[in-house]
Amino acid sequence: MEMSIPTRDMKKRSSKYKYLKQNIPLYIMLTPAIFCFLIFKYAPMGGIVLAFKDYNFWDGIWGSSWVGFKHFDYLFNNPQGWKIIRNTFMLSLLSFIGFPFPIMVALLLNEVRKMWFKKMVQTLLYLPHFLSWVIVGGIFITLFSQDSGMVNDILEKLTGERYPFLYKPFAWTAVYLSSGIWKEAGFSAIIYLAALTTIDPSLYESAAIDGAGKWRQMWHVSLPGIRPTIILLLILGVGRVMEVGFDHIYVMQNRVVADISEVISTYTFKTGIQGGEFGVPAAMGLFESLVGFVLVLTANQIARKFNQSLW
Repeated sequence: MEMSIPTRDMKKRSSKYKYLKQNIPLYIMLTPAIFCFLIFKYAPMGGIVLAFKDYNFWDGIWGSSWVGFKHFDYLFNNPQGWKIIRNTFMLSLLSFIGFPFPIMVALLLNEVRKMWFKKMVQTLLYLPHFLSWVIVGGIFITLFSQDSGMVNDILEKLTGERYPFLYKPFAWTAVYLSSGIWKEAGFSAIIYLAALTTIDPSLYESAAIDGAGKWRQMWHVSLPGIRPTIILLLILGVGRVMEVGFDHIYVMQNRVVADISEVISTYTFKTGIQGGEFGVPAAMGLFESLVGFVLVLTANQIARKFNQSLW
């Protein structure tokens, strides 16, 4: 009686089945994340149609009249629309000033050898991340208040004058950026600290034998070792250039500096949620997403020339 010899296709199917069976627990753990993305990320994409309709509650999404690119025409022919886009782009680009801070924090923490001191510093640096923007905004507004702020109290004793930090465009921008760095730099350093643990310790030993001090080791060993992580986070950051968080800007802004603090997220909230006008904010949100998509593709193409692309 002849015995059947397993073909290459049969072995391949058997290998795939075995692989899937071994990873069933991982797929089960992944299921909630998949549903989360489907419900909160992909399903709302259907709202893009509002950018092309004159939406009202009575007719609903499908019953509202189709207006084509009317909202986009209003957006790009209105000086206020360009001002909001300019503010969003400017504040997002300025936020990249804080990009090196988590890297510096990670490099410095990596050199600390006293574990009790390292843990204490890490806790103090991570803590602001877990505070809401309402609390962080309140702290910075209290510190820089013209009437009762601690910073102005010190400034008055030194110069005899108080300065309206929260009511001057340049000073307000500096306070806005510094609050973001203070809140997120420590927690963002976790990714870089994890990347630093993958560097071969023998590289540091070789550098030390060659006479390199700590600063030289950080520059020639640590930074090249985490370069792929830096480029990855930079590409992801470029994709969010047109995305300014709502909580941060909304808590910090005021009427006096509205010319530089009104961005897409706050305009969408005020016009869409408070004003009941959904067409123009939807068009602005779609424009924001398209710009972010193009920037991600561009940054990835540039990174590909250095063999550090995402795909």
